[in-house]
Amino acid sequence: MNLKSLPVQERPRERLALYGADPLSTPELLAILLGSGTKNRSVLHLAQELLAHFGSLRALSEASLQELREVKGIGVAKALQLQAIFALLSRIEKKQPAASLDDPQKVFELIRPELSEQKIEMLMVLLCDVKRRLIHREILSKGTLTETLLHPREIFHAAIRHRAHSVILAHNHPSGDPTPSARDLETTEILAHAGRVVGIELFDHIIIGRDSYVSFRQKRLMPFIKNKI
Repeated sequence: MNLKSLPVQERPRERLALYGADPLSTPELLAILLGSGTKNRSVLHLAQELLAHFGSLRALSEASLQELREVKGIGVAKALQLQAIFALLSRIEKKQPAASLDDPQKVFELIRPELSEQKIEMLMVLLCDVKRRLIHREILSKGTLTETLLHPREIFHAAIRHRAHSVILAHNHPSGDPTPSARDLETTEILAHAGRVVGIELFDHIIIGRDSYVSFRQKRLMPFIKNKI
């Protein structure tokens, strides 16, 4: 659908001018940034396809030029425009020093909005520097957590790529109950051992419920620290 065929009050730019940014959806805001669509798809449709392709706004913001151009309708100009916008946002964020994630409550507060209301299990990794400050985070898989989805190479490939000193693993339980399952315990042990091999510590595994969380480190469920104070 061409945006011109929509009533004026339903077009993203006009809605932004009338109501401000808060009522607009992410695709609407992204459509305004893109400016125009293609012959066969409106700019709003193109924005929706971009978000669906990358899975989240954060993943879109971290996409390379080549990855952006893989989306039909995104040429060099639009890809560079998106990268410039996200680079400016990144510079704004970097003005505030990153908080240390040595406290699981801080991790919970950081990722709760993204994970707690999900209807499927989602696996996130948070990569930290030597002072446990966040340097990168990303969703690595969606769906039931299995050994395949949680293969160590997927976890530690991201950590090596971003030169992380340690990793915090997090996933949600759609049931709302963050109690670790036998699979959660087994997988954490496998990943902790793999981290020792590659020299990147699995610092914690946090399970997000609806209004609460379980930190493996806090509960002394992490391998290698069970007997430590």
